[in-house]
Amino acid sequence: MSSAIEARLNELGITLPEAAAPAANYVPFLQTGNQLFVSGQLPMAGGKLQISGKLGDGLGIDEGKAAAKLCAINLLAQAKAATGNLDKVARLVKIVGFVNSTAEFVDQPQVINGASDFLVEAMGEKGRHARSAVSAASLPFGAAVEIEAIFEIED
Repeated sequence: MSSAIEARLNELGITLPEAAAPAANYVPFLQTGNQLFVSGQLPMAGGKLQISGKLGDGLGIDEGKAAAKLCAINLLAQAKAATGNLDKVARLVKIVGFVNSTAEFVDQPQVINGASDFLVEAMGEKGRHARSAVSAASLPFGAAVEIEAIFEIED
């Protein structure tokens, strides 16, 4: 069954990938009550890390935004795996974005806009969310960005 969000993704030319399996001892998502917590997602496509490196040292804001968008696509893939249908997503509550960046790099919010802008474009008003955008000295596998999310789910 296709959802309104998936129809919008189709209009945008985006097909959700299969939700990635966890890389360690954790679950990719966990629902408690009407909240769905999605573990941090990396900029993966086709089973491979697409954008690695450090913002402010070889990577610019545009590459960071592209990485954040891939993370957001993977967040939606996990939400679909958890719910079976993205129509069960009442709204995106919050994202937390981690940017692999130098100590001098201060544009983490601009990088995470790559995810925020995409999620609003894909989900409409349901995609407006609270968020944090923070620097990290390094991320798993050298990823440029990692993003986690909290969704509200309808019964």
